[in-house]
Amino acid sequence: MPSGKVISLHLHSAEAGAPLSSVESFELITDKGIQGNGRMFDRISRRTGQPTKRQVSLIEREQITEHAEALGHPGFAPGDVRSNVETEGVELTAWVGQRVRVGSATLFFYEPRTPCHKMDALASGLRERMENGRQGVMAQVVESGEIRVGDEIEVL
Repeated sequence: MPSGKVISLHLHSAEAGAPLSSVESFELITDKGIQGNGRMFDRISRRTGQPTKRQVSLIEREQITEHAEALGHPGFAPGDVRSNVETEGVELTAWVGQRVRVGSATLFFYEPRTPCHKMDALASGLRERMENGRQGVMAQVVESGEIRVGDEIEVL
């Protein structure tokens, strides 16, 4: 089974819109998300009243590089595209609907990421390029654990 690896990790600030901070590791908590992930941790869905599944975002570094090249951009720094986990060596959207081991945590990849307006602030046209399987995935934490830079990613 193909596998990839974690190449960078990023946390949201408590302040909406603030740049993400890079870290070497973080702890994931079942049904809550990433410990210390600012306003994104332990959120409740306004629609269902239940914990939101929107707990961890992942994107491939190869995809970020491809977008930069296509847009004539010099390149996006780790964390610029506002994803918690940047990976290499794996096509994340191919695993939507699967449980995936990342470090010692287990995630459920439940849908492709929806790029927000902040992508066009980075580079005009980036949001549109990040559609149709070129935007990474959203995941729910189904088993607590730690993720570190360099950890393997594999479908279970």
